[in-house]
Amino acid sequence: MTINEKNYAYGASKSSIREIAAYGAARKAQIGAENVFDFSLGNPSIPSPDAVRESIERSLQLPPTQLHSYTPAAGLPFVREKLAASLCRRYGENTAAAGDLYLTCGAAASLSISFHAVVNPGDEVIVIAPYFPEYRVWIETAGATCVEVMADPETFQIDTEAVRAAVTPRTKAVVINSPNNPVGSVYSAQNLAALADVLHEREDALGTAIYLVADEPYREISYGVEVPWVPAIYDRTLVCYSYSKSLSLPGERIGWVLVPPTNPDHDRLVPAIAGAGRSLGFVCAPALFQRVIADCCDVPSDVDAYARNREALTRGLSELGYHYIEPQGAFYLWVKALEPDANAFFERAKSLELLPVPSDSFGCTGWVRIGYCVSYETIVNSMPAWKKLAESYK
Repeated sequence: MTINEKNYAYGASKSSIREIAAYGAARKAQIGAENVFDFSLGNPSIPSPDAVRESIERSLQLPPTQLHSYTPAAGLPFVREKLAASLCRRYGENTAAAGDLYLTCGAAASLSISFHAVVNPGDEVIVIAPYFPEYRVWIETAGATCVEVMADPETFQIDTEAVRAAVTPRTKAVVINSPNNPVGSVYSAQNLAALADVLHEREDALGTAIYLVADEPYREISYGVEVPWVPAIYDRTLVCYSYSKSLSLPGERIGWVLVPPTNPDHDRLVPAIAGAGRSLGFVCAPALFQRVIADCCDVPSDVDAYARNREALTRGLSELGYHYIEPQGAFYLWVKALEPDANAFFERAKSLELLPVPSDSFGCTGWVRIGYCVSYETIVNSMPAWKKLAESYK
C-alpha cells in the first residue's frame, strides 16, 4: 500500500527541538534532573495564574452535558464576544467583533488555518529567518513554497529591502513573529511601517494581494518595549494568537485567528478561515478552555519572572565572553556559537549536559537558541558548564 511520502518525510525527520527535549528527558532520568541543563523547549516553567484554576473550578460546577458538549465550530459566542471586547479595550474601538474571531487548538492550528485560507497551490509565503521551523511544514502542507528572507544580521529587525527583492507575482503572504522566536527581537513600529510600504508598493506593481500573517503567542512577554499592533500598520493582516505562553497553557492548545474588520478582504476571509478550519478538522476548540480564556483574557503574564531569568542568563554569559542578541521579548536568548558549525558547538555543549538548540533548523547558521523559560536555579547552576564550554575553545 502506498503512503503519503511527504508526510512520511515530516514524521521521519522530526523536530530538532523536540528531539533535544526528548534526549534531555531521558538524560534527566539517568543522572538526575538537577544535573541536566535543558534549554530546548519553550515550555513555561512559571505556573498558570490562580485565575486559571479558579475559572476551571467554576466551570466544573456546570452540568457535564453543558460543559463537555460540542461548541459551534468557531467557538462559543459569549467567549468570542469577551475576547473581542478585550481586544477593543486594548487596541482601540472596532479592533474586533465576535464574528471576526475563530477559536483554535493553539497557534499551530491558527497558522495552519490561515495558510489554507489564503494560499493556493503554487503560491509563495515569505518567512523572516531565523524563524520557527514548523512554519515550513504548515506552508508546504497548504500547497505553497516557503521562501526564506534573512533578517538584518546586526539588529534582527526585518530587512525590508530583502523582502522587496523576494516578492514575486506568486507571493501570497509574509509571516512575521514578534516578539520573535528564536531571537527575542520585537519589530518596531518604524520597521513594520517600512514593511507595509514595501508590501503595498509590490501589490500595486504586481496587481496582487499580499497578506501579512502576524504570529503573536509571545505578545504579552516583553521587556519595556512596545509590541506594535500590526493591523493598525498594515491593512491586509491576519493575527494568530495562543495562550500557551501568556497563561502558561501550552498543553491545553487554545488560541484564535482574528480577521480584523479593517482587512479589505474581511467579508471573504472570515468564511475562508472557517472553511479552512473545517477542511483541516480544526473545529470546536477545547470547550473547557474556551471558558477559561473568556475569564482570563485580561489576566497579566508573570513577565517579572522571565525578566529575572533573562538578567541572570545574560549577565552570566556576558561575564564569560559570549556574544548574544539582547532579547526584547519572548523567553529565548540567541547566542553566537563559538565556532561556525552550530551543530558541532551543540555536541560539545551536550557533552557538558547543556542543551541549547542549534540554529540550522531556524534557517541560519552559527547560533544557538537558549530557552530561559526554565527555573532560575537551572540558569544559575548551568554557569560552570557554560564556563567550561567557553574554556574548551581557548
